[in-house]
Amino acid sequence: MPKAVPQKQKKKLLRVTSLNLNGIRSAAKKGVFDWLRKANPDILCVQELKAQAEDMDAMLLRADTHYGGFHYAEKKGYSGAGLYAVTKPRAVSIGFTSEEFDREGRYVRADFDTAKKKLSCISVYLPSGSSSADRQAAKFRFLEEFLPHLEALMAEHRTSGREFILCGDWNIAHREIDLRNWRSNQKNSGFLPEERAWLSHVFEKLGYVDVFRQLDPRPEQYTWWSNRGQAWANNVGWRIDYQITTPGIASKAIAASIYKDERFSDHAPLTIDYEWAL
Repeated sequence: MPKAVPQKQKKKLLRVTSLNLNGIRSAAKKGVFDWLRKANPDILCVQELKAQAEDMDAMLLRADTHYGGFHYAEKKGYSGAGLYAVTKPRAVSIGFTSEEFDREGRYVRADFDTAKKKLSCISVYLPSGSSSADRQAAKFRFLEEFLPHLEALMAEHRTSGREFILCGDWNIAHREIDLRNWRSNQKNSGFLPEERAWLSHVFEKLGYVDVFRQLDPRPEQYTWWSNRGQAWANNVGWRIDYQITTPGIASKAIAASIYKDERFSDHAPLTIDYEWAL
């Protein structure tokens, strides 16, 4: 049986959820914000807004109940990332100083600091290369540019003690266990040897932790399903949504779940509880 995410308790508990919305307005119509009120994460990281600032009405901004930060793509109806939090961050930054990819709306960082602890949560949306050879080339450029940024975050962690949670759609299935049809996808974007080796480097060389896999080693745990055929019904999926963290906060993770009772998107919400207080 899957390890259930416990109800929020009086003890210090941080609940973080990541979800690729595949369009925030579409997901809202499918009830994602009704679910948000019930699931009650402290931080919700979202990707693929497919919206501009002028499209974000009060319901989508959740301004009455949450603090938010959003990174909109220059291209309308494309990409975008965001973060909602019930606690006001000390600071919010948009983009990771990439001349090419910051135009695509892929990165929001929120810093939550107390007198004794520092935590940053990042909503990140890595490019997909499945649509064309040009987009795959762009994906490889992103990976090359993003790796030094991850190195810098880990250096900040080691020098200052700041913990990082990077939530999002990374568009890479890491291991054979992470997608149903791995044999037939070895030459497809999202499971290319170069992509998988890059993610292995993030874990094995840089020292980041794939928190879901730390908690749940079972096969057939996926977060994305194609809209083609009966992929959702037959659980023919991929695990491409992650919470990738620095080691200290990873050691505080106590439960993980992938919510599949309702479908708001072609992705499912990934929730992890940490013994941590903002």
